[in-house]
Amino acid sequence: MSDISTEDFDKLSRDDQVLYLTENLKRLPADLIDPGIEILAGAGETELAISLAKDSGRVDMALEIALEDGDYLWAALIAKKAGREEESRRLYREGLDHYISEEMYGRAVSAGRALGLPEDQLEHLFEAGVNHERRNMDLGRVGYALETVARSLESALVGRDDDLAVGLRRAMAEERERSLERASEEERDEGDHP
Repeated sequence: MSDISTEDFDKLSRDDQVLYLTENLKRLPADLIDPGIEILAGAGETELAISLAKDSGRVDMALEIALEDGDYLWAALIAKKAGREEESRRLYREGLDHYISEEMYGRAVSAGRALGLPEDQLEHLFEAGVNHERRNMDLGRVGYALETVARSLESALVGRDDDLAVGLRRAMAEERERSLERASEEERDEGDHP
């Protein structure tokens, strides 16, 4: 099903159209490119729609789709590769502002690097991202993960009595005691406050 007429393509179900477009992305007939971009974008295949638009010389359409998807980094890169340096810098700046406002600090750092921001500003963005992730961290899940790692380590130490194994067992026992003490203190503190 590599060569298909527009009429036959139009008769396909939407799912089959998307399948045809994805399988034949690099060799589509010219009359299927514009509708193909729209169909792919509408089906949530944003990356494929952008690639098809970009590769077929429809840079403005590729930029529009990338920006609608909130991907300022890709839009800026497309503009840069198309020789639109000023537009690319503008998109990186808009992306930096957007990513900071959305607390997407990894992408903000990437936009900042592309803009050539000084290291101290990039470091500030990185720290803001770490702090954001720390605030959103589920400590219960972290504790469970650490306990699972500890159990795995204990299993790995079964049958070993060398100095390393003895030291690890001692350190794990001490850490468990500290954790239990902290938990007891937190329970007492919570009991003191209504």
